[in-house]
Amino acid sequence: MIFGSVAAVAVAGVVMVMPDANAAASTLGAAAAQSGRYFGTAIAAGRLGDSTYSTIAGREFNMITAENEMKPDATEPQRGQFNFSSGDQIYNWATQRGLKVRGHTLAWHAQQPSWWGSLSGSSLRQAMIDHINGVMAHYKGKLAYWDVVNEAFNEDGSRRNSNLQNTGNDWIEVAFRTARAADPSVKLCYNDYNIENWSYGKTQGVYRMIQDFKSRGVPIDCVGLQTHFTGGSSLPGNFQQTLSSFAALGVDVALTEVDVTNASTSQYQGLTQACMNVPRCVGITVWGVRDSDSWRSNESPLLFDGGGNKKAAYNSVLNALNAAGPTSPTTPPTTGPTTQPTTPPTTPPATTSGRIVGAQSGRCIDVPNSSHNNGTRVQLYDCHNQSNQQWAYTSSKQLTVYGNMCLDAAGSGNASAVQIYSCNGQSNQQWNLNSNGTITGVQSGRCLDVWGTGNGQQVQIYDCNGQANQRFSLT
Repeated sequence: MIFGSVAAVAVAGVVMVMPDANAAASTLGAAAAQSGRYFGTAIAAGRLGDSTYSTIAGREFNMITAENEMKPDATEPQRGQFNFSSGDQIYNWATQRGLKVRGHTLAWHAQQPSWWGSLSGSSLRQAMIDHINGVMAHYKGKLAYWDVVNEAFNEDGSRRNSNLQNTGNDWIEVAFRTARAADPSVKLCYNDYNIENWSYGKTQGVYRMIQDFKSRGVPIDCVGLQTHFTGGSSLPGNFQQTLSSFAALGVDVALTEVDVTNASTSQYQGLTQACMNVPRCVGITVWGVRDSDSWRSNESPLLFDGGGNKKAAYNSVLNALNAAGPTSPTTPPTTGPTTQPTTPPTTPPATTSGRIVGAQSGRCIDVPNSSHNNGTRVQLYDCHNQSNQQWAYTSSKQLTVYGNMCLDAAGSGNASAVQIYSCNGQSNQQWNLNSNGTITGVQSGRCLDVWGTGNGQQVQIYDCNGQANQRFSLT
């Protein structure tokens, strides 16, 4: 089984640079966002016509995962012939509501296209590579996370004997390297079940793989713990130790497919609290909206019953999220300053407009090809006087282009893409213009950042470091 803008922390139209620690949020997504995290759910395209379902999903969550619509069998039913209709339906539904999207999944032993069954060895390896490239090209710059590889280990910590494993033991590494090249902006994750107990063989097997990848520079950003708790697999006492141990390797951790037999209030509260206690636990996703939508519907495992009513477990989760308070969950980078320099914000004028010029490069923040499409990632480019480089800073802290498109952060973590998107008033589209020349996201607290100075260099957000690649002027 198996597993984008973060919802506003405040009522639409009300600007909040930092939530009031004393004011409890009333939805799961808003409560998680107070600490810079997300609380998401898995969505099935076929259920979006159910008004109760879609209303709860749009109100409560700020991260969406496609339940089946982005898996290999759905996206490439025939070789080289991709079908993104259902995946795009979910993506569009989510982003129209200002919600982020988590991609699931690119390489897995199950739900493979039927034509993979006739392939093996180098032919199957190439099919996997081509599939990753094709799907990620379609969603490039649009998603917050991708579950690149799913469920590749046995319970004893050895590799699962799948057709992909039989192409060579390096297949997971190849998948991640391919994914990084295909989309440098998205967070790349390994996802698995039964890796919540630190002393379990499978957990240790995955840990050793991540440790090896990080030591050799294999690109991996996060580990997803599915967190399917049943009568025989309940919340382990060392769950927080597991999260902390993975995070200590330099990756984010996320709970990606949560459901709990009979929605045990204590287990839901415990798993949420463990995540809140680990700075690099970036978010929680429950696998479905209501009990009736769950793959385990006979176990009543979710936070809403079949009628869409909140269960006791809902309140235990909401309280734990609210108790976490307004903090940033991301561990500072291991190089550079250990504390972020002070960046006192300026008071926004009624409206200021002009070009946003990089102090290091002398180039302007530019919308490629004068695109008006949601999700177009902005770049550096030689300055000129055309409309795709003309930005207005408004009294509501938005940076707008073309009058109706906003500068938008596609996530809150380091290296999240900066793009244009229809203005929605949410905090990932609000920016502080600071007196030291930095531009910081209200939602993330991170700085606009570029890794180079040349034409086409993409813009991201990153921990503020006071260097010239993070200083800009609006002129």
